[in-house]
Amino acid sequence: MRFMNLEEIEIILVEDNPDDAFFTKRAFIDANVNNNIIILTDGEEAIDFFFNDQSFSNQTFHGKTRLLMLDMNLPKVSGMEILKRMKTHQTTKHIPIIVLTASDNDPMMEEALSLGAESYIIKPVTYEGFIEVINKISRNIL
Repeated sequence: MRFMNLEEIEIILVEDNPDDAFFTKRAFIDANVNNNIIILTDGEEAIDFFFNDQSFSNQTFHGKTRLLMLDMNLPKVSGMEILKRMKTHQTTKHIPIIVLTASDNDPMMEEALSLGAESYIIKPVTYEGFIEVINKISRNIL
């Protein structure tokens, strides 16, 4: 999926590991992807954000085009549960979701793709790997 006006895309990263969140955000900046990036730290925050909980009233989802990068192993609500809910809800089913996993042998990835995830990415272990992933996203998704 490619978007016409890249600056209008808001990127949501749902990631409970602060180091991974930091390096992902930094990699977007270093790759000259200057979109607004919102980081949510667990599955419950993601559900609240997209489905209008009061705790996110100043930045709640209002139908703007977004890209969601979703860790599958989250506290409180799993990434798979978020994916299922978003792909079956009228206001969020159009949002492209890139699933993040720590393993290239994760059986959940096939299920995630069948539920409508745009793609999945194995989390890199080096900063250079984060840059490579972000460049791939900007070329193929954005």
